[in-house]
Amino acid sequence: MTAHSIAEPPVACSLAAGDYKARIAWIADLNAAALHAHRRDDLRLELTYAADARDRVGEMVRREQDCCAFLTFEVRETRDGVRLTITAPERARGAADDLFAPFLPVAAAPSGCACRGGVMA
Repeated sequence: MTAHSIAEPPVACSLAAGDYKARIAWIADLNAAALHAHRRDDLRLELTYAADARDRVGEMVRREQDCCAFLTFEVRETRDGVRLTITAPERARGAADDLFAPFLPVAAAPSGCACRGGVMA
């Protein structure tokens, strides 16, 4: 099997609308409790969480990998805490703002996510 014959996961969230809302609320709670910093660089979003949030960040990554397999997640522990880097593929460029919005603090997130009922609009 060549790299070209492997299907890329669709740029779509697999969560149902109710599950999506619950996930967004769960991430918002994590961010309110433990997010120290965030920085966006094109198709990469870097989030720095408190060190004691390591397990919750790991749980978030596991959950998000299940429903948004097209995103890449990298977790590193640093002296400042837990750094999570989320990378969107080039083919998701047009939706990147909406894809990253749930991971940002509420005040920094753009309004109106394109995800409707588990599928990117």
